[in-house]
Amino acid sequence: RNKCQRLDLSGNARNCLLTGNSDSYRNLTGKGLRCLLDVPHSSGQEVYRNAHLSSRGFFSQPSQPLGEKIPSLQISSVGQPPHHFPAWSIQINRSFHTSPSLQAAPVPLFWIIVKPAQKLFAIILGRSIRKWWKALPPNKRELFKESARKNKWKILLGVSSLGVVFVMFYFTHLEETPITGRARLLVFGKEHFRELSQMEYDMWMEQFKSQMLPETDARYQVVERVVGHLSESNKDVPQVSALKWVIHVVEEPGVNAFVLPNGQVFVFTGLLDAVSDIHQLSFILGHEIAHAVLEHAAEKASLVHFLDFLSLIFLTLIWAICPRDSLAVVGQWIQSKLQEFMFDRPYSRTLEAEADKVGLQFAAKACVDVRASSVFWQQMELAEAVQGQPRLPEWLSTHPSHENRAEHLDRLIPEALKIRESCNCPSLSGPDPRLIFRLNMQHLLESSKGRGPPNSTKQDPSKPKLDFPHT
Repeated sequence: RNKCQRLDLSGNARNCLLTGNSDSYRNLTGKGLRCLLDVPHSSGQEVYRNAHLSSRGFFSQPSQPLGEKIPSLQISSVGQPPHHFPAWSIQINRSFHTSPSLQAAPVPLFWIIVKPAQKLFAIILGRSIRKWWKALPPNKRELFKESARKNKWKILLGVSSLGVVFVMFYFTHLEETPITGRARLLVFGKEHFRELSQMEYDMWMEQFKSQMLPETDARYQVVERVVGHLSESNKDVPQVSALKWVIHVVEEPGVNAFVLPNGQVFVFTGLLDAVSDIHQLSFILGHEIAHAVLEHAAEKASLVHFLDFLSLIFLTLIWAICPRDSLAVVGQWIQSKLQEFMFDRPYSRTLEAEADKVGLQFAAKACVDVRASSVFWQQMELAEAVQGQPRLPEWLSTHPSHENRAEHLDRLIPEALKIRESCNCPSLSGPDPRLIFRLNMQHLLESSKGRGPPNSTKQDPSKPKLDFPHT
């Protein structure tokens, strides 16, 4: 029971959210999160005090068919009428960004200051070598070349020794990733990033100080209880129980959420608008918690720092070999882009895939319907297509494409369902949300064939039909 716990807000809330049977499915689609929000806020606070953490996150109900008006997240500010948050009434960014740029690769403050100086030194050194070589008389150049040929084995030995130093440094700084056991380079200590995350936290709080929802807001309470339930259900993981999860819900239309290395959770209301149900929300927040638990910030910063240090050698050579400064600038730009697209971005996509896997496991232990995870990314892909947003190749992005992400999750779902079953969770007797999505997609395509021109009285074909009956 320590490994697998259900949401303990009340018996009704547990049955409403996590049983997954057909009755609860109908109740959820009809009543939204009323079963969750009706629970007195004080009872939720007591749960978190007992767990010694402050948490945030969101739970979702069984996935609704695409195209049906989705009342599942009828969350509103206290004292205001509830708002519907249909998954298709939102403006969606190029992709769902789960890690802001600073959080994706923070570096110790010292290296933030020193890094530009290192590049400047490499440029000055390379340029000085080039000028020195040009200033040499022809006879001295020949003597220098002849000396280099005579001592080529010594030069090769020196270069090889430098390479051995880098290889030894790499392998002596390898550590195992928590939970997954993957070997990864870790140059900086975790404590450095917890200290720096406080600085980043202050920056975000200053930026969003006028947009923070109060703790009395129903949307805040939903996020708080979801994160609290995820952390309580996974408290057997030392990295989860060691952090104090603190919730911040930001009134911002962007589809975004992120967790700082020190456990500060930020959720944008645009994400609450985008999810169809509580299960999708739980998976997404599980994914974000996984980023913090797996220490991806420290890992990404370590790789970037290691590659940047190596690139100083190539940067010096570029400025030494190129005959003109303009060519050296072009060469430097090409070198930086090669590093970005061959190492940085693929590595970021690897970390995102790992966070998806671990986040799905966290959600499974919390008795979430893990089948809804892949549906979220299919919905995101459809929403972008409906809005006519350009579809960029995956290699240009730091995140996997929505399509590949959904396929990856589909391959992981059978294992997650076994984890869920081992936690004695209620059986998922309701309809598979993936099947519902496919059926509604077929219905949507069939209904779109009979639509008239845009100036007709029929629905605009650029928008999904939101009122066809439940499949």
